[in-house]
Amino acid sequence: MSTLYADVAIADGTSPQLQLDMSILVREDRIEWIGPSGEEPASEGPVHVVDGSGSTVVPGLVDSHSHLTLPGGAHWIDRGFDPPERLLEVAEHNARLLRSAGVRWARDVGSPVRVDPVDGRQRALALGVRDRWQGHREYPYVRAAGTWISRGGSLPAGLADEVADGDGLLTAVIRQLDDGADFVKLYLDGPDRETSPFTAGEVARAVEAAHARGAKVTAHSGTLVGARAGVGGGVDSLEHGFQLDKEVVATMAEKGIALVSTLAVLESWKSFGRTTTIDRFADPALRSQIAARREWAQESVRLAAKAGVLIASGTDFGGGSLRANQLAWEIESLVAAGLEAWQALAAATRNGGLLLGEPDAGVVREGGPADLVFVHGDPLSDPACMWRVWLVT
Repeated sequence: MSTLYADVAIADGTSPQLQLDMSILVREDRIEWIGPSGEEPASEGPVHVVDGSGSTVVPGLVDSHSHLTLPGGAHWIDRGFDPPERLLEVAEHNARLLRSAGVRWARDVGSPVRVDPVDGRQRALALGVRDRWQGHREYPYVRAAGTWISRGGSLPAGLADEVADGDGLLTAVIRQLDDGADFVKLYLDGPDRETSPFTAGEVARAVEAAHARGAKVTAHSGTLVGARAGVGGGVDSLEHGFQLDKEVVATMAEKGIALVSTLAVLESWKSFGRTTTIDRFADPALRSQIAARREWAQESVRLAAKAGVLIASGTDFGGGSLRANQLAWEIESLVAAGLEAWQALAAATRNGGLLLGEPDAGVVREGGPADLVFVHGDPLSDPACMWRVWLVT
């Protein structure tokens, strides 16, 4: 049976203007036709009509920075040491949260290495989750890195794939790809925040090895020194990019290096200052540091956008403090930082597809998948309406 979603507006992240009085005809989970309401083509067999009046259709969202096996919250790092059985339960719960929020694609950028209770393999848990969810439309489509690759001492012991030098970095990259990772995640915040844990040359060797295997490399970048090393080494994207300058973003634009924004992480830390008594968030001096970091992160996004850098957006849920159904918060945060609403929507949809190299991700087009999200309101003038999801197909 075909389904006609009648009398909707469409916002697909390509324009600051809504397409009004539109209808979308779907057959067998593919978009058969898009056009003005009342001009629907004849269809063989019965057509189920859904009255979409007053709502806006946006493409299925792409969370470009997620951690499927982790729950998030103020103790997000501790949760990485929960038993693997529990972490797989968390992934199932996150899948339901993602779908309810309209997120159809999840780019997992790191999960703990454990023995998977289902398949018995010792590797990053998200890789098994990805494999088991594939082909099941009730789950998001997943592209997954392995685990974080970091210099020893950067993260709590036992959480990441820790290496001591550039040779170890290269070995770890190959190991992650051998485990089945779709791409590789480097961690460029080191034990000394004033020094990158790896040089640009060491990063370049790792990137060359991954590219030779047909895989991309992304890099966690919370500091300017790490961003410089990652960009100098030719990574394909930076995660967070909380500290960028004009020189770095100019190089990113020149080399085609994308930025994956996670501004809402810092907004959530601000909220934790009121909802928890954890010193990191509640101590007045540390709250001031978070505020300063938030301002630099917002400026980094503005610089990147002005330079023409591709910006995709993510929540960092699980590996950070957000939850799996909060990508709308990142869209709002991008607008607050200075992007136009349609640009923020593009970051959460089509730009994520470009980052992934997936032409069906984050788009609404004839012949494409019927991954549609219906929201109440106009996301091009009111980004908060992205919280008001009433139907996901």
